[in-house]
Amino acid sequence: MIRQTPHLTRRAFGSLLGASAATIAAPGLLRAQTAGRLVIVGGGFGGASAARFAAINYPEVAVTLIEPQTSFVTCPYGNLILGGKRVLADITHSYDGLRARGVEVIHDRVAEIDAAGHAVALAGGGTLDYDKLILSPGIALRWDAIEGYGPEAAEVFPHAWIGGDGSQITTLRARLEAMPEGGVFAMSIPDNPFRCPPGPYERLSMVAHYLKQANPTAKILAFDAKEGFSKQGLFEDAWAELYGDMIEWVPASADGRIVRVDAARGLFVSEFGEEHRVDAGNVIPPQYAAAIAREAGLANDAGWVPVDPATFEALAARDVHVIGDANVAGPMPKSGYIANSTAKTAVVAALAEVTGRPAWDDPVYFNTCYSHVGQDYGVSVVAIFRPSGDSFAAVPDSGGLSPRGPLAELGRNRRLEARHADAWYDSITADMFS
Repeated sequence: MIRQTPHLTRRAFGSLLGASAATIAAPGLLRAQTAGRLVIVGGGFGGASAARFAAINYPEVAVTLIEPQTSFVTCPYGNLILGGKRVLADITHSYDGLRARGVEVIHDRVAEIDAAGHAVALAGGGTLDYDKLILSPGIALRWDAIEGYGPEAAEVFPHAWIGGDGSQITTLRARLEAMPEGGVFAMSIPDNPFRCPPGPYERLSMVAHYLKQANPTAKILAFDAKEGFSKQGLFEDAWAELYGDMIEWVPASADGRIVRVDAARGLFVSEFGEEHRVDAGNVIPPQYAAAIAREAGLANDAGWVPVDPATFEALAARDVHVIGDANVAGPMPKSGYIANSTAKTAVVAALAEVTGRPAWDDPVYFNTCYSHVGQDYGVSVVAIFRPSGDSFAAVPDSGGLSPRGPLAELGRNRRLEARHADAWYDSITADMFS
């Protein structure tokens, strides 16, 4: 919960610093006389983008980033590890570039937010005050949503949906490699909303890409709690052309909702009680905002944080701006590109009052989502969004999908899209960490 306590004085803050060796580094104190302090919680696509943008454009503001992990493993491009097209080092990024730009990076976890007192308490000890807080904590998995699926079962049926230290995606790759000849790989896909709507279907593609070479008689079962999915026509065209009947997608209406798993017996159990024995499994459970956002009382009953669409300030707390996957921002997808794009609007809005500079009158949010579906084969969806009243809306005729058609006619287009995807990844990670 949000604690309603008095604002910390600089003297009290200094005393807390001295109380623990695992608190905040001295450079933060040296910048105490700046125009203000911006604290950012979470060092992923939203938080790292916000930190770099703030450091470059608001040098008079002290910027502090709090992130437990000492490096960031991206979920985008993790699927390419499954396809044998990348290794973990390729998607692991250091925070040293942000430090070089003057961002104070603290590797710790925020245990509590005191919105009234403008302070955050760190799990490692100590408290850090702020003028403005940007919260980009990402998602948490609903461990109770699928019977039998929890952290222990995730070692057998990895989710690989939170980057963490990268062990989940490498474990899933190892499960693929250990499949018997002609074995069954199964995936459980959640209902909306969830992180990266096209992600499960790119993952199916990359798994098929690997199995086509290493285990061509294997079968892939995709159990989906929905009736349709992002870029569905493009994915299904590619699956038919590249992988034949290897991938079977099962929608909710065909008993595609998985309600129970038995990791010890290697079983997926569907809504109507049918048991599916699998040799390797990937369970992507339903999700909600990370615990810090929910425990701070910022989230709604569904577990996501409602925000002002023009500033991303949480409706439940002043001076706390929530970006990335944790907020309520439909119809915008929960994507890395949206997190990066909206992070900059949130920084400008948050620091307008601190610095006296104007906020953006008519912010625009961009999304491009590329998916790899095979060797040198990429597809994409593009959309632009704006605030609309109390919510968000897609700008009419502002985006679209890759054209559909056979590879014989669109081969060059597919190759270019795959290269564009690689360029996008390099560009956005540079915009976060360099």
